[in-house]
Amino acid sequence: MADTETGEPPYLSPELLQDMAGTFGLLASTMRLHIVWVLAHGECDVGTIAAQVGGTVPTVSHHLAKLKLAGLVRSRREGRHQVYLVDDPHIVTIVRQMVDRIRDQTPGTRRRRGVGA
Repeated sequence: MADTETGEPPYLSPELLQDMAGTFGLLASTMRLHIVWVLAHGECDVGTIAAQVGGTVPTVSHHLAKLKLAGLVRSRREGRHQVYLVDDPHIVTIVRQMVDRIRDQTPGTRRRRGVGA
């Protein structure tokens, strides 16, 4: 999406780039990415999320706190439980697109973690 007159891409401020890098940085954690994936399919309490991602309740709670602080997830009280849900539908779209992209690649052509930074 380039400027039609100059052919240059639209300007991105350093602040916007910093915010973007921070969001992608949060999602660079395998556990947090998995949590967002689980929550993309419906609301869950911490115990249910922990069981689905193979983590402990304290570890998942820690990751949820980071995601909540960043505004990517939110929680609500339901009886004695905190129920978590994705607070930003755009993040769900990005994660789903990435899952589809990676799944569609031929296994031999997938880039490995840490390769090509």
